[in-house]
Amino acid sequence: MTKAESNLEKLKESYLDLQKKYGLPDFDNFNKEFGIERASDVETDFVIREIRKIVSEKLSNYLRFVETILHPINTPMFVFSIIKSIGIKEKDILTEIYTKLAKIEIRLIELDLSFVEEKEVIFIRDSYNIWQEIKKDLLDVFGAIQLNLDNKFEVNNRGYFG
Repeated sequence: MTKAESNLEKLKESYLDLQKKYGLPDFDNFNKEFGIERASDVETDFVIREIRKIVSEKLSNYLRFVETILHPINTPMFVFSIIKSIGIKEKDILTEIYTKLAKIEIRLIELDLSFVEEKEVIFIRDSYNIWQEIKKDLLDVFGAIQLNLDNKFEVNNRGYFG
């Protein structure tokens, strides 16, 4: 067993203890969603905080991306083709997602200011559940965007600048 495998096994054991104590999601499913195995690279007495940081990083990245679509300022050019393909329904869904992610971002400030294991766990559990809703909505929105992009490009055959 390599050191990396050993660290991952230690993380899984620590997580299993927390899962039993607090009713956290299954490690494998949680890891598939958030890549929490990266926490095995960090030597810490506060595994739950490292996991929360990984969860918050992913959610913060999606917050920034949705914000870029809803309020494009100094944005990459490919985003404008996405914006052009968004209908009112998709924009409303993205606004709801943005609101949920912004609330999570605000909760993170409190967690960063004061470590309390129970609050970290509640955040992780809530974030996992919210992510399941958000992910489904994002898949629907980006499915519609992809369809609209394909239709737009098929109709004029000139692409973005045509």
